[in-house]
Amino acid sequence: MKTNLSSQISLNSVSAKYYQPTNAVERTELTRYEKIPVDIFESSEKGSIQIAEEIASIIREKQHSGRFCVLGLTGGNTPKAVFSHLIKLYKTKKLSFSNVVIFNVYEYYPLTADANNSNLLALKEMFLDHVDVDPKNIFSPDGTLPKNKIIEHCRLYEQRIESFGGIDIMLLGLGREGNIGLNEAGSQINSVTRLILLDNVSRNEASRFFGGTENVPACTITMGVANIIAAKKIFFMSWGDEKSEMVKNMVEGPVTDTLPASYLQTHKNIQVSLDLASASHLTRINHPWLVTSCEWNSKLIRSAIVWLCTLTGKPILKLTNKDYNENGLSELLALYGSAYNVNIRIFNDLQHTITGWPGGKPNADDTYRPERATPYPKKVIVFSPHPDDDVISMGGTIRRLVEQKHEVHVAYETSGNIAVGDEEVVRFLHFINGFDQIFNNGESKIIKDKYTEIRSFLNAKKEGDLDSKNILTIKGLIRRGEARTACAYNNIPLNRCHFLDLPFYETGKIKKNPISEKDVEIVRQLLKDIKPQQIFIAGDLADPHGTHRICTDSVLAAIDLEKEEKAKWLEDCRIWMYRGAWAEWEIENIEMAVPISPEELKAKRNAILKHQSQMESAPFLGNDERLFWQRSEDRNRSTAALYDKLGLASYEAMEAFVEYVPL
Repeated sequence: MKTNLSSQISLNSVSAKYYQPTNAVERTELTRYEKIPVDIFESSEKGSIQIAEEIASIIREKQHSGRFCVLGLTGGNTPKAVFSHLIKLYKTKKLSFSNVVIFNVYEYYPLTADANNSNLLALKEMFLDHVDVDPKNIFSPDGTLPKNKIIEHCRLYEQRIESFGGIDIMLLGLGREGNIGLNEAGSQINSVTRLILLDNVSRNEASRFFGGTENVPACTITMGVANIIAAKKIFFMSWGDEKSEMVKNMVEGPVTDTLPASYLQTHKNIQVSLDLASASHLTRINHPWLVTSCEWNSKLIRSAIVWLCTLTGKPILKLTNKDYNENGLSELLALYGSAYNVNIRIFNDLQHTITGWPGGKPNADDTYRPERATPYPKKVIVFSPHPDDDVISMGGTIRRLVEQKHEVHVAYETSGNIAVGDEEVVRFLHFINGFDQIFNNGESKIIKDKYTEIRSFLNAKKEGDLDSKNILTIKGLIRRGEARTACAYNNIPLNRCHFLDLPFYETGKIKKNPISEKDVEIVRQLLKDIKPQQIFIAGDLADPHGTHRICTDSVLAAIDLEKEEKAKWLEDCRIWMYRGAWAEWEIENIEMAVPISPEELKAKRNAILKHQSQMESAPFLGNDERLFWQRSEDRNRSTAALYDKLGLASYEAMEAFVEYVPL
C-alpha cells in the first residue's frame, strides 16, 4: 500500500538542467543570482538523507580521532526526516552517537517544571531518545529559571559551548518570517544568547505544539545570530512551497536584519538544501529564461507570458516583439515566429480553463473544455479533510454542481474535534441543560451528571491537558452539526454527507498518528459504494498541521489500490485537486477555473459561516489574521483579477483546480 503518493505530486515538470548542473560552468551560469551555495533535490526525502549522511560522516571522522562532535539542533518539523535517517543508521549499527554533544538552540520561556511541550522534549521525542547520546552530553537553555537569573544563565550556556571547542554542526530550518533559531526580525548579526520576545507569527507557528496561540509562552531563550554563524558547518534546509518566497529572499536578496536568515550569506561553510517546491521561487527555477536557454513546454511558456504581462502591465494580446526581446524571451520568438503567435496560443490555452460547468456541459463539444460532457449527470465525491474545507475551498463549485443536477456527496474525513474551543462546549451544555429544564423539568439524570462532570473538568483544565473522551465527542458533534447545516444550505441531502472519522486523527492531541491501512480501507469502501465519475481532493498540502496531507494520502492510496484491482469505475473518473485556506494554485498550473458571480460568492460565504465554531474562537486560525471566509473570498477575487488583467474575462471571483492523474 502506497501511503505517500502526495509527495510525488509534481505540478511542473522542472528540467534537471535547472537544478542539477553537470559542471562548474553550468552551475555558475544558473546560480548567478544566488549568494549562498544551494543544492536542490527532487524531494525532501532525498535532501534529508544526504544531510544525514554528511552529518554521520563528520561524526565518524571525529570518532576516529577521539574527539567530541558538537551539534546545535533546532525543533519543528523540518529536520524530522534527517533525524529519522540518523536513527536508522544507529539502529542498523552503522553509526554511534557516543561521542556526540547536543546543544538545543532555543527553549521556550517561561515553562513550568512539569511542562510537556518544551523544545528539548520535542527533540528527545523526535531523535535523542532513540540513539545512544549520553544524557550528560545534552544541554539546553532552562525555561524554568526566574528572570533575574537569565542573563547569567545565557553567559554560562555560551561558556559551556566554548568548553567543547564550539559547535561543529548547526542544523537549521527557516521560520515563517525568515527567522533562524527564533532570532526574530531586528536581531543583529552580533547578537548573543539571550531572552527574546516572540512575535505573533512565531507564536502562531508554535501553536500546534501548545494547543493554541494563547498557550504559547511569550518568549524564548535562544542562541544569537553570532552563536549560530560561529558554527564550523551549517546545514540549512527548507522543504515544501510554504516558505519558498522567503527562501528566495534569503538566497538572492540583500543581507538585512528584517530577514535574519540572510545573515547566513556571511558564513563560509554553509550548505543550503531545498526540495523543488521550496526552491520554486529561485530565479533558475521560476524564471529560468533569465539565466539559461530553456527547455520550453506549455506550462513554462504560460508561466513566462504571465510573468511578462505582470512586468509590462499589459494583457496577453498586447505583448509585442519588443517586449519579448527586452525581457529575455527572444527564444520564444525564434520558436513561434512572432509575439502574436505566442500570444494567441497562450490566450486560448488559458481561456479554455474557464468553465461554468465544473461537472461537464451535457450535449456540448467538450474538445476544449476541462471536463467531459458525458456521463451526465455525474456522481461526485468531494473529500473534505476537516468539516469545513469543502465550502472554504470550493463552496461555489459545489453549489454549481448541485444546481446542474449532479449527485454530489461530501466526505468529511476527520471529526475536527480538537479545533473547537472549550467555550463552544459550554455554550452547548447550557443549551442541553436548559432544554432539559424546560421540556423535562430538569429530571434527566444523565444530563445532570454529564453537565456537572464536564463543567468540573473544564473548570479544572490546565494548559496542555488533553480533553476527556466525552468532551472530544461533544466537540465532534458540534462540527458534524455545522457540516450538516452547510450541506443542507447547499441543497445536498443529508444521506450524501459522509462522516468518515478516520482513525489517524483521533488521538485527542495536535500530533496525529501516521496513516494506516484502516484509514485507507474506510475511504476505499466509500469509493466502491458510490463509484464516482468525479472526485475532488485537497491539494492544499501547506496546511501547517499536516492533516490535509494525510487525508489526501489516504484517498490517493485507496485510488491506487482500486487501480491495481482494475476497478471499472475508475476508468471513467477524473480527479481534481482544490486548494483552501492556506494557498492558491499558480496560474500556470490551473486546469479548470470556475467563475463565481457576486450572488454565488455571497452564498459561499453564508455556507462557511454555518461553521460557527471556526470563526473567531477557532484555536487554529494560523498565521493569517483573516477569518477563513475572508481568506477564501480574497483568494477567489485575486484569481479572477489575474484572469482579468491578462485580458481573458472579468468575473467577481473564481475557484481553481488542477487535475490529478493516478500514477
